[in-house]
Formats: sequence, structure tokens, C-alpha cells
Amino acid sequence: MTGTRKRHKSKKIRLTVPDRIYMGCIYTFLGLFTLAVLYPLIYVISASFSSPTALIRGKVVLLPVDPGLQGYQAIFATSQVWTGYGNSIIYTAVYAVLSVMLTMMVGYPLTRKEFPAKKLVTVLYTITMFIGGGMIPAYLLILKLHLMDTMWALILPGLTGAWNVIITRTFIKSSIPEELFEATSIDGGSYFQCFFYMVLPLSKPIMAVLALSAATSMWNSYFSALLYINTPSKFPLQLILRNILVQNNVDFTAIDKMGSITDMMQKQYLSELLKYSLIVVSSIPLLIFYPFIQKYFIKGVMVGSIKG
Repeated sequence: MTGTRKRHKSKKIRLTVPDRIYMGCIYTFLGLFTLAVLYPLIYVISASFSSPTALIRGKVVLLPVDPGLQGYQAIFATSQVWTGYGNSIIYTAVYAVLSVMLTMMVGYPLTRKEFPAKKLVTVLYTITMFIGGGMIPAYLLILKLHLMDTMWALILPGLTGAWNVIITRTFIKSSIPEELFEATSIDGGSYFQCFFYMVLPLSKPIMAVLALSAATSMWNSYFSALLYINTPSKFPLQLILRNILVQNNVDFTAIDKMGSITDMMQKQYLSELLKYSLIVVSSIPLLIFYPFIQKYFIKGVMVGSIKG
């Protein structure tokens, strides 16, 4: 027994003084980097729960000062925020579903030897990664298609991004054995049956990557809505948040009678508090959505970007 313990102790690697100094520097750097990343998040959350007066006077540093829910009460009493929330959920859901399906439909034929134009299509998609159409041509195209002030002006452009198509093609080509395609063909299965009954069920990891990427890009996007959407009732949440952050624009007339708040604070104070509360509220859906697809997301990124 004693001999076994000695052998285990002898296997332990002892760090030299330079190694300890090096590891100490690494841990210190990573710790500081973690603090630099976490502090803005902690500050935003703390500011959203602080009082408007403490926030304006710069008293909030790490923890909430005079904690309260004034900002969240004002948000949930504001009709434009609820409207923006609903619009963003609809736009994001439709965009994510269409983006995943169309990207899979484009990526699948590019893996088949029978598709004669696969190299040409791949080259054309790759070119779009380096040469964009430009803002003005895109605006004129949306205008000619009569899509202005509709949700399709936000959804249709960019449904099948070049990078997503490439990693989808790589995933299908490297993860699904060619023998399965041959077996399906021998059994009389068509390309559509092969796609819907074999490729899609076996491509959950890459579909999770595509869904999260599409949902994140649409949820966080405001510039397209700024260009193409003119009706306030169709504004997504991020555009409303942008107006509040940049223009200090809050519709206080939409806030119901909140005497305990409006009597104590000026509109400017409450507007400043609403900025931080809105940032927290707008981040919640993605934080809820991510854990459900995390296991597929990690696998899909690794396989789709490294293999092949």
C-alpha cells in the first residue's frame, strides 16, 4: 500500500519556479479578461435595478443603489415596447425557420456528384462573401419589389448566407456516409425523400447552428428596419431600443397613470433608467433559447467548420 502511494506521488509533476510564474501570469491575465467581459454586463443589470437618481448621479459602480423596479414597471406599461417585442419574436421566428430550411436545401445539392453546376454555385456564393451588392442597390431592389414597410423586407435578404451554405455543405458531406445515399437510391427513394427523411434528421447539429445564428442576427438587427420600416407599429424591439439610446425618445404618453413614479422623477431620469432596463429585457429571449440547442450547437460548429 505504501509503495503504491509513493508511485502515485512520483507521477505528480512539480512545477519549477519559472513555470509557476508563467502560470500565475496566465491566470492573472485570464482573470482580468473575465472581469473586463463580465463587468459591463453586471453594470447594466445593476443599473437597471437602481433608482434613476442614483444612476444619473453616477453612484452605481457594481451593485444596485436604492434597488427598485421602476424601470421595469415603466417598460411593461409602455405599449411600444410590447409591440416591438411581439414584432421581433415574429420576425425572428419566421426568419430562423426559412433560413434553416433554405440553407439546407442549397447545401444538400452541393454535396451530390450528380449536380453538374455545384462548382459554379459554390464559386458564386463564395464571391458574395467578398463583394457585396451595396446599400443603395439593395434599397432600390426592395423598393421595386414593393416590399417597403413590410416584414419581408427584413426577412428575405440574406436568408441563405454564403458562410452558412458552406458549413452546411461541409457538414453533410463529412457527417453523412455516402452509403446511406446509395442505399436510399437503391430502395427507390427520390432526392426529396432523401432530403426530408434522411438528411434533415441527421443534420440536427448544423441546423441548431443555423437557427441560433439566424435568430441572433435578426433579433439584434435594427439597421434594416431603420431603412425599410416606416410604420411605428411594425418597429422591432431593437429599433425601439435604438431610438431610446440614441435619440432619448421615450413615449411617456403610453405609460399609464403611474403617479408614484412620475411625481418623484423627471422624464429624463426615467428615460436614462429605461435604457438599461430595455437592454436587459431585450437579452432575455436569446438567453432562454440558447441552452436548449447548446449541445447541438457545439457539435455542429466543430464538425461543420473543421472536417472536410
